[in-house]
Amino acid sequence: MDGVVTDLLKRVIETQHGGIGTFVQSVRVHKANADRTQWDGIVHIFDLKGNPNAKRAYAWSSPVKGSTKPRYFAVLHQARITGPAEAVKAAAAAIRKWG
Repeated sequence: MDGVVTDLLKRVIETQHGGIGTFVQSVRVHKANADRTQWDGIVHIFDLKGNPNAKRAYAWSSPVKGSTKPRYFAVLHQARITGPAEAVKAAAAAIRKWG
């Protein structure tokens, strides 16, 4: 895995949620709805030490529509977020709600 990307996503998690992240693995998440792909990308999984709310976090980047710059996501493993696919789904719901 690209160490630069992993290090950047580690910093995103630590900045947004606190604690210290340790890279575990990367997995592909492909979300499709009937006839079209909603999202297809790589989610990086980190163990998280020192965060009172979660012991794991998920992070990834995705292009911003109409821009060449990425948007970074960091989602904690808690409540209904039990894996990378649920993290992506929760982030998509948040974007629909808050933009």
